[in-house]
Amino acid sequence: MKWRYLVAVTAVAGTATVLHAHDFFFRANSFFVSPGATVHIRALNGTFSKSENSITRDRLRDLSVVGPGGHDHPDTASWSTTGDTSVLTTKVGAQGTYLVGASLKPREITLKSPDFNKYLADDGIPDILALRKKKGETGKDATERYSKHIKALLQVGNKRDGAYSAVLGYPAEIIPLDNPYSTRVGGSIRVRTMVDGKPAANQLVVSGGRTPAGGRFPERRVRSDASGVARIPLTKRGQWYVKFIHMVPYAGAEKIDYESKWATLTFEVR
Repeated sequence: MKWRYLVAVTAVAGTATVLHAHDFFFRANSFFVSPGATVHIRALNGTFSKSENSITRDRLRDLSVVGPGGHDHPDTASWSTTGDTSVLTTKVGAQGTYLVGASLKPREITLKSPDFNKYLADDGIPDILALRKKKGETGKDATERYSKHIKALLQVGNKRDGAYSAVLGYPAEIIPLDNPYSTRVGGSIRVRTMVDGKPAANQLVVSGGRTPAGGRFPERRVRSDASGVARIPLTKRGQWYVKFIHMVPYAGAEKIDYESKWATLTFEVR
């Protein structure tokens, strides 16, 4: 269950009540596209099935498309919003495995202690929950600075190439070390978890997805090794996500308790 609580957010002009941020994923109708096609990729801010609210252009820190022709930064005009969903529209070129990325600017949120503790337990941040228990702080409300960074892999035509493993330099990033489009069902891929340009050791990594008929994959949780690498078994056909949330106590002078950086990677397996 994702954050579906009404919470108070302190802004410069005062306090407003809003719905807190959810998981953030790129998802296409199909991740397999033809050379030269115009692709519409939904940015789902909620779950892998449904977006709860859209993301406006002013929140974008970066847009990237990496393919055989190099690394492009599409204009933010390619990012549109309709109702609760944002859409990135981009045109692909020659055959190859393309990497698409989006990085958001940070925001802040304040949660009451029961809501914050539940979020830590449900969304895969057990280390911070354990730390709060150890320090006797589970009854303490928390202000968090969070930012979200998403990537998707598109297979254009039949040719595979190395663009899929490009490093975008986002504050949090999942870097595939194996091309999922060269991997069959029953195999696995390795991914490296990166935070602030460094491997994130012992990071909890969650994977899941949907079957072609829309059924839900059981979520799997693994830890990255000392070099930030986690192995993701690809057990079913369908659209997959890999995600992590890296949270640490905030060490700056501002009145913030924790800082989190979210990363997701999506692709499809036939």
